[in-house]
Amino acid sequence: MAENTCPHCGDRKKKRTEEEQKALLTRLKKAEGQIRGIQKMVEEDAYCPDILVQVQAVTQALNSFNKELLACHMRSCVVEDIKADRPEAVDELVKLLQKLMK
Repeated sequence: MAENTCPHCGDRKKKRTEEEQKALLTRLKKAEGQIRGIQKMVEEDAYCPDILVQVQAVTQALNSFNKELLACHMRSCVVEDIKADRPEAVDELVKLLQKLMK
C-alpha cells in the first residue's frame, strides 16, 4: 500500500507540514469571513453591485487557495509518486488540471 494511503479505508491522505497547513487554513478562514460578510450584506439589503464585488473577492480567495494547494500537491505528492515509479500520478494530475480548468 502506498505511503500516503490510509491503511483502514484505502483513501489517499496527505500529511502536511505545520507551515503548509497554517497557510492553507489562513486562506480558507479569509474566504469564510468574506462569505459571512456577504451574508450580512444580503440580510441588510446591500446594493447588488456591492455584493457582486465581494463575491468576486471570495472567488479570488478560493482561487488563491487552489493555486497554493495545487503547488503543494505537485511539489510533494506528484514528485514522490514519480520517484516511486508511479507514472499514473501524471495522468491523475492531467485529469485534475482538466477539471480545474473547466
